[in-house]
Amino acid sequence: MRELRNVAKLDNLDEVIAFVEEQLEEHDCPPKLVIQINIAVEEIYVNIAHYAYTPEIGEAVVQTEFSEDPSGITITFIDSGKPFDPLAKPDPDVTLPAEERQIGGLGIYMVKKSMDDVQYERKDGKNILTITKRW
Repeated sequence: MRELRNVAKLDNLDEVIAFVEEQLEEHDCPPKLVIQINIAVEEIYVNIAHYAYTPEIGEAVVQTEFSEDPSGITITFIDSGKPFDPLAKPDPDVTLPAEERQIGGLGIYMVKKSMDDVQYERKDGKNILTITKRW
């Protein structure tokens, strides 16, 4: 397992994407899946940066772990911010026109649809969101 710790702010998004992308390339992840994973990582990290500690700033931890059979990655995002389970909110009704939909929730919906597994837990005062993608 590898781990990246940084201040949860948008300025550090590129560092997080590069951290994950470098490892995906090392493990021969198909380019199409690299894009899907990068989008999911961006969505989750931006949410942490925007909402977890507002108005303060805190730490974000990104952990990666790879499996071999089948090949895959598990990425865990950890913050000590406000309790928030992004999976608790119902999925948006994507059959409605955009102007009739409620604001919010589309990003985590895309993460749930593009990843093989998404799990959340609140443990020891921390939000822990884990995504898995196999190839």
